[in-house]
Amino acid sequence: MERKEKHEKNSGWEQFLKSEFFYHYKKNVPAIIGSILVAIAIFIVVFGRFFAPQNPYDLTQIDLADSYLPPIWQDGGKAGFLLGTDAQGRDIFSAIIYGSASSMMIGLVGAMASCLIGTTLGLIAGYYGGKVDAFIMRVADVQLSFPSMLIALFIMSVFGRGVGKLLVALTMVGWVTYARTVRGETLSVKKMEYVEAARIIGLPNQKIILKHILPNVINSVIVLATIQVGSFILTEATLSFLGVGVPITKPSLGLLVKTGFDVLFSGLWWAAVFPGLYIMLIVFGINLLGDFLRDELNPNLK
Repeated sequence: MERKEKHEKNSGWEQFLKSEFFYHYKKNVPAIIGSILVAIAIFIVVFGRFFAPQNPYDLTQIDLADSYLPPIWQDGGKAGFLLGTDAQGRDIFSAIIYGSASSMMIGLVGAMASCLIGTTLGLIAGYYGGKVDAFIMRVADVQLSFPSMLIALFIMSVFGRGVGKLLVALTMVGWVTYARTVRGETLSVKKMEYVEAARIIGLPNQKIILKHILPNVINSVIVLATIQVGSFILTEATLSFLGVGVPITKPSLGLLVKTGFDVLFSGLWWAAVFPGLYIMLIVFGINLLGDFLRDELNPNLK
């Protein structure tokens, strides 16, 4: 039995390696670069704290005497502080490692919550139509009439700072894209003959949606979710930079950029530049991978 299961797993992996998707992936240099950048970012999130020189949020490990030390390769640099330190004497390299975990978590959870809510509402609107469809789409239209960042700023201003509140704000601004996309594809899929046949034989609407419609729209959902993770990481960084995102007691790449920006033009450039570059690399990698998935999983683009 175990041999049979092992054979099936090997067979599935071999099929993937021989698939058209993997063939195109091997030929797509930007997708490979994006995958490497994302893999490095995930590795740092999962294992980074094990090799970080210090815990920058543990007051017993930081010393104000080490504040604003330059990177180790510049005059005045100090061993143990590879990318220099900030105003509190925190190691910038360690702070990036801790902050990336928080920012990546917010981006992933926010995208997943938006995906779940938006996809559900899109399926309901597209399949049932009528007043339900009209109501959901009018709410989406009203929300789209305002800039997403303005909505997020309003929510954070009303309810205050906090990771949970930030996730609510991101979900509120992110569900619309999924709802509109999924609704449009559902309207097309539900006219297919096999869906009509499922209705005729009396299958429940929930089963039709889950078994016949959702699998046909899931590719678009995957592409949207991949790209939105990067977008939400930028949104979190922007909100934290503006002072309405993650609390100052929590690690965040956006907060690192904010604290570094205050002294950016005083010659202490490393406090803001290195966290900003890391945000750029993460989002760049996610977007490269998302572009490849969009081209491969959207049949209309082939």
